Amino acid sequence: MSKKRLFYLGFFVLLAIGFYIALTQLIPDYNKKGVAPISFIRPFAFTSQEGKTITEKDVAGKVYVAEYFFTTCKTICPTMNNYMKMVEEELRDQPDFLILSHTSDPDNDSVARMKRYADSIGANPKRWIFLTGRKDSLYNMARVSYTIDDPKNNLTRIEDQFLHTQFWALVDRNGDVRKIYDGIKESEVKELIKDAKKLLNEK
Repeated sequence: MSKKRLFYLGFFVLLAIGFYIALTQLIPDYNKKGVAPISFIRPFAFTSQEGKTITEKDVAGKVYVAEYFFTTCKTICPTMNNYMKMVEEELRDQPDFLILSHTSDPDNDSVARMKRYADSIGANPKRWIFLTGRKDSLYNMARVSYTIDDPKNNLTRIEDQFLHTQFWALVDRNGDVRKIYDGIKESEVKELIKDAKKLLNEK
């Protein structure tokens, strides 16, 4: 092989190595499953069942799962929160894990009602936070940040909307939505638990 060919071969090998290093070291989060986040969490401010204001700063650096439900729901919500109770129990020893349950019906789900509901299912308020607030802010959060409902639904008047979704969003320590799960399918809930443990072990 001529010196010229050896030169070009060496050049392209070095170029390929440099490209790989750039992908894995210089571009943030490339190594995290090799998949870009679905979305990211925008600023928010809601009220917990304990009457405390919870913002994105309170969950910064945590891994958490977000869902939407309402306390008077008799269809999918009891199933979802039975599974969410399983999630809470499986990850109860993880101080950096949280559950955020947002109401879809803030006109009726007051702080006091959310507190009664949380207590009735034995939710630990340090790990499982129930949130209420402005309807438009809650719905926008579901559609734009968590991507568990179609943003096109925002085109109708907020008074005419009712969000009823069975999907959950798993958020990593950076505030990125990593994956969406079906909260009424046991197989997907078990998958979420495994994925949450992986994210908790990431540094």
